[in-house]
Amino acid sequence: MNTLIIDNPFTDIYFNLAAEEFLLKNRPENILMLWQNTPSVVLGKHQRVETEINLTYVKDKQIRIARRYSGGGTVYHDLGNLNLTFIENTNVPDFEKYTRKTLEFLNSIGVQAQKDTRLGINIGHLKISGSAQCIYKTRCMYHCTLLYDTNLTALTASLAVSRILPAPKTGYSVASVKSPVTNISKYLQYPPDTEDFKNQVLAFFLNTMPQKQIYNLNPDEINRVEQLKNEKYATTQWIFGKDF
Repeated sequence: MNTLIIDNPFTDIYFNLAAEEFLLKNRPENILMLWQNTPSVVLGKHQRVETEINLTYVKDKQIRIARRYSGGGTVYHDLGNLNLTFIENTNVPDFEKYTRKTLEFLNSIGVQAQKDTRLGINIGHLKISGSAQCIYKTRCMYHCTLLYDTNLTALTASLAVSRILPAPKTGYSVASVKSPVTNISKYLQYPPDTEDFKNQVLAFFLNTMPQKQIYNLNPDEINRVEQLKNEKYATTQWIFGKDF
């Protein structure tokens, strides 16, 4: 089966999260999507806003708050960060496979990185990539961040919660596992800009994936993603209304 490789030009976090769910549930092919966002903080599906995000800071800096379809921890995105989404048809998900492929790319550009026990990627003790996964019927989705030239000051401040909150009255929540972070660009002798780095990632997967084709969302798909964004991902109910 062909793998569709999508170089997604949209930088709206709500649209991009909706695109992931749409592609997972509505396209039959395997998919790799590369995407970026303007400054945003993205919660896992089962997390509380108040325990993960410095609300005062993100409101002051006009950083968007979003919630994704998958679980896992809270992450910061900006245009110095690249996101990879792998979607595959399988009855036996092998999420480590995608981490290994990402490591192969990093090694190909001279970055000596290692995976950790949570399918993250580190350089030494510093994290450069976190991941989350989910399954829908016989399709699985693995997505990861690549911190390339991210504003680490904003990342740290956005995810710093200085107060201890009471336990939720109902339901449950998953706390993020905090890790010190760094940027990939710091470890390259002649670091390209973020756009050129993204093109390197794209070229690597085009050269190493069998049966692939470049694909762009068509107008009907864009409209359907916009509808999902407006009805779910951009709503206060989805982002803040979960009663954990």
